[in-house]
Amino acid sequence: MSYVFLAIAVVGELIGSSMLKASKSFSKVYPTIGVFVGFAISFYCLSLALNTIPLNVAYTIWAGLGAVGTTLLSILIWKEKINLASGIGLLSIIAGIVLLNAFGPGH
Repeated sequence: MSYVFLAIAVVGELIGSSMLKASKSFSKVYPTIGVFVGFAISFYCLSLALNTIPLNVAYTIWAGLGAVGTTLLSILIWKEKINLASGIGLLSIIAGIVLLNAFGPGH
């Protein structure tokens, strides 16, 4: 169940981050509400996940998938571009998450 909470935390972060751009520096009401709701759900579910998942594992997954997911959303929704170095960096984040889960604490 902890990994379900962690997944919800990642989704909340993606919503909060996407709404942050849409809020136009908190000048738009509904996206601003989305920022606070998204991040509140994210932090609450992350705290629930931390009851059984070690902090270093949970935070790496949360932050890493949040960064990768936010980048993908920025490409799909906001039509932002990334370069080769950014793509390699994102793949490195994913590789780090996989390695931590495969060989990190408790393995």
